Amino acid sequence: MAGWRRVTEAVRARGGRMFLQLQHGGRVSHPATTGRPPVAPSPVPLPETIFTPRGHQPAVVPREMPPDDIRATVADFAAAARRAVEAGFEGVEVHSANGHLLHQFLAGNTNRRTDGYGGPVERRVRFTAEVTEAVADAIGADRVGVRISPGNTVNGIEEDDTDVLYPALVARLSHLDLAYLHLVHADPDTAVYRRIRADWPGVLIGNPVLPGLTTEAVTRAATDMPAAGADLVALGRPFLANPDLVTRLRLGAPLNPVRDRYLMYTGGATGYTDYPALGGQPSSSSMVALDGPRVA
Repeated sequence: MAGWRRVTEAVRARGGRMFLQLQHGGRVSHPATTGRPPVAPSPVPLPETIFTPRGHQPAVVPREMPPDDIRATVADFAAAARRAVEAGFEGVEVHSANGHLLHQFLAGNTNRRTDGYGGPVERRVRFTAEVTEAVADAIGADRVGVRISPGNTVNGIEEDDTDVLYPALVARLSHLDLAYLHLVHADPDTAVYRRIRADWPGVLIGNPVLPGLTTEAVTRAATDMPAAGADLVALGRPFLANPDLVTRLRLGAPLNPVRDRYLMYTGGATGYTDYPALGGQPSSSSMVALDGPRVA
């Protein structure tokens, strides 16, 4: 908390605000990293290797979470949210996307439970809903966002009922008056996107599908998403490779390519914070308006 407080204070001093993303990897974990077996809704292993401090290793079969573990994990999310606010973050984002634990409860191929957390979509959305409710109770709903990625197959996820799964989740969350819903890999041309936008009563952040990390592609996404109903456009990877992304978009300057996406998760500066800014000068901006939307 003390270390993060230095970061949040530095960002606030430059006029920025930070939300901390809270996530649990579930089966996307390994004893070589955590020192304990991974947990998941069901004992279904990740169908690929996992990067660990010892290199890539085969995934292990996760331990199915009993109800006591589920309740404890809900409480852990709430406790983490309280610590985040104490560390100076404005709020938190509950990560229920990209094949991590909460997403594993949503997807039918990773959730084979027959209790109150598995089976019909109304029961599979329960864990994400309970985590979000607990976090909102802990720090206030206006400090809480939720991240989802309908139809995303990353980390071995398979959804055969995306069209009914996410409307059920949105219905369960919509009464909480959350800060936002963050839709990853948002494609405005899909029915599920249009349904979520129609059903979600609050702020919707669109994290667009980018055909490439070019100035033209990023700018087009930043201008097209609001036309499809997004209130904010979120960009992640372009910001990591371009510390002055805002300035580059304003000037129409070329973007740095991502050298190796795995280096973003391995620790150290290489491939993470060593990308050059234009003219070697860091940017002081963190947000830009492009024909209406705000890019963060």
